[in-house]
Parts: sequence; structure tokens; C-alpha cells
Amino acid sequence: MENTATAQLYGLTAEFRTVEDLAAAARSAYAAGFRKIDAYTPMPNHEVVEALHFDDARVPWGIFIAGIMGGCFGFVMQWWVNVAGEAFKSWARVPGPAGYVLRFLVWDCSFPENVGGRPYFSWVSFIPITFECTILFAALFAVFGCVFGLNGLPRPYHSIFNAPGFDRASSDRFFLCIEANDPNFDRRATWGFLETLNADAIAEVPA
Repeated sequence: MENTATAQLYGLTAEFRTVEDLAAAARSAYAAGFRKIDAYTPMPNHEVVEALHFDDARVPWGIFIAGIMGGCFGFVMQWWVNVAGEAFKSWARVPGPAGYVLRFLVWDCSFPENVGGRPYFSWVSFIPITFECTILFAALFAVFGCVFGLNGLPRPYHSIFNAPGFDRASSDRFFLCIEANDPNFDRRATWGFLETLNADAIAEVPA
């Protein structure tokens, strides 16, 4: 019976009045061995994040790598337009689909211009575009890779929305949820543990 009941649960939630109480509860839950835990607050709070040990390295590393790729793209693009494209003009006569691609890259994307008598390969003048492409790629990954990819947004429906009183999580209440798929989750024992946290309310969240 316990396994059947657990299978029908998303988890158990505890409701708190202040963010300090939520942070203390999150630290206690982590110290008790729970790992599938999450917190819901009306505003971001670093203390709660640290208490939950949210240290996903994919976000900073992903943004860093995307920025490096953007910088390389910006530099190589300028190098091609000003220098390399001229060297491949003889290749543009290759027949077939490869020829169409080469003709596009050589004739449409390569147009060196002598501005102020500077050399065509002037890496100093390449810095602004290289920098801007670095910022652009990093920002695009932060939005599409993190917000939409890693966070799974937009999410029109989630089981946590069924928690009693959860509509106040965006205004004046703070919630801690221990998910049923946590290895240490046991409905009765976990409920008893949440009671020790002095929560205003404890509730089951159907799956």
C-alpha cells in the first residue's frame, strides 16, 4: 500500500511565512540526506540556493564555452572577409553543390576593403567585432540554453501547481518540497520530518 501511495505522489510540501524559515528548513532537509528537494519563493534568495546546494556547473561552463565560440566566430568571419576569401576565388569554379557553396562564401561573403591604408589582416581592428560576438553568443546560450533548455521553460503545467495554497508562492509564502522520487523518501517518515521544521502547513502533492 505504501508503494502504491508513493507512486501517486509528486512529493510533500511544507509552507513557511519567511524566507529565513525556508532556508533553515532547506538546510535541515539536506542534512537529513534528502537530495530531491526544491524551494519556491516569491523572489530569488541566495541563502536558499546555497542551502539546497544548487551548484550545476553546466551553466557557467556552457556560457563560457559559448562565449569562446562566439569570439572565434567573430574573428574568423573578419579574417575570411578581409583575407582568406581572396585566396579561394579559384576554387569557386568547382562544379556541383560544393561550387555553389564556395561561390557564395567567396563572392558574396568576401569583399576586402582597404580602409585608411591599413593592412587587410589587422587583428587590432578585429577586436570590437570579436568582443561583441563573444557577448552575443554567451547571451544567446544563457537565454536559450539555460532558460529554455536546462530550466525546461516554458512549462504550462507542473505537479507542484496542485499543492494546496501554492498560488501564494508568487506573493507572500515560501514552500519546500521533498519529491517522492528521492531515495530517502518515505511518506510517513518524511511527513514526520517536515513536522519538526515548524512549518505553517504540510500537504501532499499528487503526481
